[in-house]
Amino acid sequence: MFADSLVALVTPMTADEALDLPAWQRLIEFHIAHGTAGVVVGGTTGESATLTEAELLQLVREAQAVAAGRLQVIAGAGLSSTAATVERVRALAPLRPDGLLVVTPGYVKPTQEGLFRHYAAVAAASDLPVILYNVPGRTGVDLAPATAGRLAALPSIVALKEAVAGPARMRELRAAAPDLAVLSGDDPTAREAILAGAVGVISVTANIAPRGMADMIAAARRGDAARAAELDGRLAGLHTALFLEPNPIPAKWALARMGLMGEGIRLPLTPLSPEVQPKVLSALQQAGIIPG
Repeated sequence: MFADSLVALVTPMTADEALDLPAWQRLIEFHIAHGTAGVVVGGTTGESATLTEAELLQLVREAQAVAAGRLQVIAGAGLSSTAATVERVRALAPLRPDGLLVVTPGYVKPTQEGLFRHYAAVAAASDLPVILYNVPGRTGVDLAPATAGRLAALPSIVALKEAVAGPARMRELRAAAPDLAVLSGDDPTAREAILAGAVGVISVTANIAPRGMADMIAAARRGDAARAAELDGRLAGLHTALFLEPNPIPAKWALARMGLMGEGIRLPLTPLSPEVQPKVLSALQQAGIIPG
């Protein structure tokens, strides 16, 4: 159901921090034209922590209207409170997004049983397909493969975005949850994850280089390791540069350089530091995104 190159889409904003809906429409068309299979609306890269409920719903509606079935629209729905997450899922359900991306509850550090019950409550709140999202570096809690395996038995839980890198984690997931579609959540190791059994990626780099990511993932899924490595090599600088400051700060700066949106960003995030800008610019040039 969910596979290939999906993008954790930034949320364009004006200088006064309002949503920039014309730029949002341009970004959706940009991804349709360059092979992206789906967009995540209001995820971490989309500054989910600063979006209001009304803004999230508006972004989903606008994305659906522009996409018109040409790519999948997945809504970010995860919050630290189970009750609040369930409420958000119920608010999103009438819009019928293609799926829900639900991150593990941040900051509170639940047990594995707590994680299971959290996701079970989410799954019971609607019939929409759910993508689990495990990113311990941000949330402070790790969804264990065994817990993912338990959750895979629930009908609406169909996939997992896994940001723990390395073949050992992939082997554990494939053993514990063989029917769960695994999507890489770590751009630098996405190629290796695909070759080890993942079916796609939810990518930050794809914001900047959607065609490059789509082609690289397609090669890896075909088992063409040499071609995938060649294509990934062109993106390696971006994989690094886009995390020189907290995501999505570098990505938004890069998209502004590409003329797709302005530089608006909401506190507590701040614009890209002047001393980091040349490094991101160099990565854009090396990847052939803008002239060198």
